[in-house]
Amino acid sequence: MFTHIPTRRHILAGLTAAALPPVTAGAAHADAGPSLKALAAEKGILFGSALSAGTMEAAYLDILKTECGVIVPENEFKVYVIAAQADRYNFAPGDAIAGFARDNGMKLRGHTLLWNKVEFMPKWLLNIDFGRKPALGAERYLRDYIKRVCTHYGDQVFSWDVVNETIDPKTGEIRDTPFTKALGFDCIRIAFEAAREYAPRAQLVYNDYMSWEAGNETHRKGVQKLLEMLRNKNVPIDGFGIQSHIGNDGHIKEAQHSEWRAFVDAAVDMKYRLLITEFDVNDKDLPTDIAARDAGVAAAAKDYLDLMFSYKELDQFLCWGMTDNHSWLQGWTPRADKTPQRPTPYGADYRPKPLREAIAAALRAAPKR
Repeated sequence: MFTHIPTRRHILAGLTAAALPPVTAGAAHADAGPSLKALAAEKGILFGSALSAGTMEAAYLDILKTECGVIVPENEFKVYVIAAQADRYNFAPGDAIAGFARDNGMKLRGHTLLWNKVEFMPKWLLNIDFGRKPALGAERYLRDYIKRVCTHYGDQVFSWDVVNETIDPKTGEIRDTPFTKALGFDCIRIAFEAAREYAPRAQLVYNDYMSWEAGNETHRKGVQKLLEMLRNKNVPIDGFGIQSHIGNDGHIKEAQHSEWRAFVDAAVDMKYRLLITEFDVNDKDLPTDIAARDAGVAAAAKDYLDLMFSYKELDQFLCWGMTDNHSWLQGWTPRADKTPQRPTPYGADYRPKPLREAIAAALRAAPKR
């Protein structure tokens, strides 16, 4: 999902520092019990989190070091960061995240090579001229971009979200972008082929945010159709990234358990590996009372994770941030009562919350892969 870094820093400024008691590195999570990465590893699952280059203060990094075995850059590998300008590539923000992962013995995921959604492409790319033969020009650009990014990070990235959110949730069809205008479905195929060529040892993943609540039926149907097309056309793809933003439209609705299981079953039947890539719980509609809200978030999480962990094909589980004050949801879907959202395992005081225990409980109950 999207987090605009400068805006996010301004939003979070009021939630940190002066409003919080001081926290020393290592003290904030001392009472959390066995680490989530250890609990996950016992079941053959790799646990981790997203990290933004703008949120690398010591207390937060200490939580990540303790809890996480894998890191994914929140924004720094996206085209609007790497190729914000048409005539140069900027790898410095991504290199900071990659360096943190390397220095702390963590695996590194890549997100994302083709975010096929015009809202999150740099303006110059929206107006790009692919030349007299646009299909050839578009393919040339896409392959070159993927080559540059994949070869820059090399084998450190063990798993790439090659294509992200290319299905329009309202229509169930592939989104209209400069690449689809020039290439149609082939832009998806080309992206995966280029990723296989330039990251030959990496896991290649399609990633999207369809959810299990009512209102996601068209989105799920469109994603399933895409997964079928990728298989039928022998596109080199290994995994299906299920973002898992619970309450992804701001509302925690009753889950469609049977419909969701049928959707996941279909992906498994097509021999896709499964990943939870961006887990959090949107508490926008829950009560102001902290205890009640935390209980609702934890219950929704446990319900979802128990179902997802029943699939032995699922062997990666990443949160989209580990502390509330660093969650994209603070600015994306603010609460009407103006209180901060509480969507992650740790609070803005860097202490574990009921959501963390719900995650731990779901991991303990999960079958081994």
